[in-house]
Amino acid sequence: MAAVLLSLVSAVGYALAAVAQARLAAGSAPGRGSLRALLRHGGWWAAVGLNAAGALAHVGALHYGPLTLVQPLGALTLVAALPLGAYGARRRVTRGEWRGALWTLAGLVGLVAVTGPATPGDALGIDESLVVAAATASFVALLTAGRRSGHGAGLRHATGSGVASGVASALTQTLTAALALELPGGPAPWWQTALLAVLISGFAVGGLLLSQTAYRAGLAAPLAVVNLANPAAAAVIGVALLGESFRGGAWGWLAAAAASAVAARGVVLLTAAPLPASPARDAADDTTAPADPVPANATG
Repeated sequence: MAAVLLSLVSAVGYALAAVAQARLAAGSAPGRGSLRALLRHGGWWAAVGLNAAGALAHVGALHYGPLTLVQPLGALTLVAALPLGAYGARRRVTRGEWRGALWTLAGLVGLVAVTGPATPGDALGIDESLVVAAATASFVALLTAGRRSGHGAGLRHATGSGVASGVASALTQTLTAALALELPGGPAPWWQTALLAVLISGFAVGGLLLSQTAYRAGLAAPLAVVNLANPAAAAVIGVALLGESFRGGAWGWLAAAAASAVAARGVVLLTAAPLPASPARDAADDTTAPADPVPANATG
C-alpha cells in the first residue's frame, strides 16, 4: 500500500513539475540569452523542487515495493499532467489528448511488463560509464542541433531529455556501487567517483533544461516522449552492457517491439491532437508570463 501511495505522489509531483515548466515555456519568447533568466524565475525553482519531490517519492516507492509495480505506476505522470495542465489553462482535455495518452500509457506499461528486473549489484564499470557518458553527450548534441522551435524540435529536445535522465539513472547505480566498494573490478579511485558525481549532475541538469525547451511545443507530446526515452535508454544500457534481456526470450522482444509501436502511436496522436481555442487560456498566459523572458535556447 505504501508503494502505491508513494508512486502516486511521485507521478503527481512529476506532473505538476511538467505543467509548471510548460507554462513557463509558454510565457517565454524565442531569442538569445542565458541560463540566468531561468535562475531568476521563481516558477523554475518551483518546478525543480517538484521534480526533486517526485524523485524522492519514487525512491521511497522502490523501497517498499517491487520495480514491476512501481514503474508502471510512474507512467501515470502523463495521465495526471493532462488534466492538471488543462485546468491551469482553463480548458478541457480534448478527446484526442486522452486517446493519445492512453495509447502511450499502454505502450509504457507493456514495455515495463516485459523488461527483466535488474540483478542486485548490477552496475556499469568506470570505463563503461565514461564511454556511455561520451556517447550520450554526442548523441544529445546531434539530436538537439538545428532548429529550436516547432513540434519537431520539441520532440527532439524531449528525446534528449529522456535519454539524458535515463543515463543519469544508470550512472547513479555505478556511483552507488562505487561508494559501497562493490564496483566490478574493485574499488575506484576517489577522482573517478567524483567524476561520476559530476557527470550525473550534468546529465540530470541537462535533462531538466532540455525538457524546458521541449515544452515550448506543448505539454502532452513532449512529456510522453520524455517518459518513453528515459526507460528506453536504460533498457539499451541494460541489454548491451549488463547482460539483461526481455522476459520470454524472442517473444519478449516481439512484445517489446509491439509495445513500442503502441507508445509511438500515442505520441503521434498527442502531437496531432488539436487544442481548443480559448480566450481564457490566452488571458491566463498573458497574466502568467514571466517578467524575465526565458529564451528558447537556454540550454545552449
